Amino acid sequence: MNDSIKTDDVIFNFFKQICDEKDDNKCIELGNNWINAMELNLNNMEKNLEEKDKIKHKDDIQNNRNHLNSLKGKSSSEWREYATKCMVEIMDNKV
Repeated sequence: MNDSIKTDDVIFNFFKQICDEKDDNKCIELGNNWINAMELNLNNMEKNLEEKDKIKHKDDIQNNRNHLNSLKGKSSSEWREYATKCMVEIMDNKV
């Protein structure tokens, strides 16, 4: 039996927490925490890329930044809807 925690499970549970949060302000805070964590991850990945890889993945990096920027300012209901879609996508792609 494999006891390792899978990234998809952690992400799924985080989005479930957003969906389950009854307090709208806390829901928004969780969503904003998601943005901050993903921006930090993106910055760290980009910092660790060699210059040729930065050029190769420039569009993907920018698309990810644009996506994160599009999440900023969402209401609690918008966060719950987004989180639900992400959870469905994770479930659809489970092997």
